[in-house]
Amino acid sequence: MTHQINEEITDAQVRLIGEDGTQLGIMSAEEALKAAEGKGLDLVKISPTAVPPVCRIMDYGKYRFEQAKREKEARRNQHIIEIKEIRMSPGIADNDFNVKLKNGIKFLKDGDRLKVSVRFRGREMAHTSIGEELLNRYAEGCAEVASVDKAPKLEGRNMSVFLSPRPNK
Repeated sequence: MTHQINEEITDAQVRLIGEDGTQLGIMSAEEALKAAEGKGLDLVKISPTAVPPVCRIMDYGKYRFEQAKREKEARRNQHIIEIKEIRMSPGIADNDFNVKLKNGIKFLKDGDRLKVSVRFRGREMAHTSIGEELLNRYAEGCAEVASVDKAPKLEGRNMSVFLSPRPNK
């Protein structure tokens, strides 16, 4: 949001607020600008829709710096939740399964959601129960850090389950 400052304010009357937050009353924009310049500060229009518009005496450069600092801090603290995907086949070996389980637990601890899918090829489509058992075993392996959002579901040649991280204590 861009503010009008100093000479940009062309209103006839403004309500003026001092740098310490005290109301200084309604006066012409020229008087308000002289009051601000007398203190070596800027006149900033903070509420243009009010009648009369509200202006404040402040150090505008310092105000913008602090506002940018707050926005940067807010961006740093937010975490975008991604959906990570782990793919397996029904004939996966135990060691490969354990590696994928360990990676999935790492993703969940980082706060990301997880989609675990099993792809069936050719005759494997006749044995979808093997894939369902595999996904249930995976969900049990992640049970302490995750909860199941959607149970194993067959969609075309893929069967998938969604896991989301449990909230921390």
